[in-house]
Amino acid sequence: MPRIKKYIDLKLILLLAGFYTLFGIIYIGKIAYFRHHFSRGNEESWRDILLYTILIDWLVVVIYMSLIAISTKRLLNRNYPWEKIIIIHTVLSILIGFFIRVAFDLFGILSGYIDPAEYEVQESLHRFMSVIDVNFLIYFAMVFIIYTYYYLKEVKENEKQRNLLETKLVNTRMKMLSSQLQPHFLFNTLNSISVLADLDPAKARDTIADLSDFLREILYSSDENEITLEKELRTLEYYLNILNVRFSGDLRIRKEIDESLLHKKVPALVLQPLIENSIKHGYNYDHPELEVVITVKAERKELVIKVENNGASLTAGSSDLMLKGLGLANLNDRLKNLYGTSYFFAIRNKAEAGAGVETVVRIPL
Repeated sequence: MPRIKKYIDLKLILLLAGFYTLFGIIYIGKIAYFRHHFSRGNEESWRDILLYTILIDWLVVVIYMSLIAISTKRLLNRNYPWEKIIIIHTVLSILIGFFIRVAFDLFGILSGYIDPAEYEVQESLHRFMSVIDVNFLIYFAMVFIIYTYYYLKEVKENEKQRNLLETKLVNTRMKMLSSQLQPHFLFNTLNSISVLADLDPAKARDTIADLSDFLREILYSSDENEITLEKELRTLEYYLNILNVRFSGDLRIRKEIDESLLHKKVPALVLQPLIENSIKHGYNYDHPELEVVITVKAERKELVIKVENNGASLTAGSSDLMLKGLGLANLNDRLKNLYGTSYFFAIRNKAEAGAGVETVVRIPL
């Protein structure tokens, strides 16, 4: 029963009932018109017309078409070929008249309206054939309503999902920008520029230019969620130049990039939070100097981004670090939005004890 319930749509059933009610009203209006202008004096009473003709016909058609609506949804969910669907509906359009005729005859016999001794199958068949074309048209009109309803419902659902995704992407982008522009990063950079202004004015100017270019790339670049690796590395270079000024000789950064991958797409600003995290957790009193290695390569059908250091080992797990680190949490959200379950993201100690920490991101090529 629960499996059938998921295919029942009350709004659609009410829509079909409303349509056939309108058809019944028009049919009654037609009878009234002809009775007024061409009265023969021996017509059926309005009670018989409303009870035996209109009501029974309405009940049979609405129940029948409700079952068709349920079946249609199952056909759509199972992706049946259109040729098969058309054949099925053509057969069902003929059967609807048969069921209406059987319902009329049974009700008439049971209610005494029809004398069983005078009942003729041939007469019933004539009545069935006299309206087979009308039943065919009514059936396909209601099938058209069913398919239009499901189509519009799917369009609205897709639009809702698209708007939801766009909202999530915008929110993620805003969170990402917030994480990239943490006040301590700006304050530390401005402090470095302030010190350099007296000691090395030329270097101070270069750092201001790097900071300006870095902020421009983040804030005024296009809204693409993925960019080429080449553009990502260009943006990263501004950030690394600033880091080199801040940490001077205490920080060494080495890049091992497969240049054949420069045209491949990567998430925008994927490297900066990885490097920031590597530096943040790599330095301590036992590791006053740090080397960070950035590796980008292809393995099978994946693009692998790895940032590793030779600094302090982690004491917390990967999931705990992502909960604590806003930049890492935002990056994980972006990866999930872009690739669903087809990505890998982990922060872990290197296999060799005390050798440092590595952060690995794997995405589809």
